[in-house]
Amino acid sequence: VQFVESGGGLVQPGGSLRLSCAASGFDFSSYAMNWYRQRPAKERELIAQIGTAGNSLYFADSVRGRFSISRNNALNTVYLQMNSLKPEDTTIYYCNRYDLGRAWGPGTQVTVSS
Repeated sequence: VQFVESGGGLVQPGGSLRLSCAASGFDFSSYAMNWYRQRPAKERELIAQIGTAGNSLYFADSVRGRFSISRNNALNTVYLQMNSLKPEDTTIYYCNRYDLGRAWGPGTQVTVSS
């Protein structure tokens, strides 16, 4: 099982980014997928979940209304569209299968700063 996140970068407050996560090693289309983030000295936080059919299942209060999640089962890829970004969104973002909790990828760094 492997996850490779990409799409992070430096963006100004109010800007947008689209993160991608390429998954491999399992039947991607059969599993819900999660996006997480981990701020320094804090626990990894679940921020969004998507079902197998592309239905959004969960958003953390901190991102609801600003972030959306989608997937392409043909490409084994899950996406996180982040709009109206705030400085407090700055951290590393990870994806994972909803039930796995291991085999974490390298993550992708998002920095929101003027």
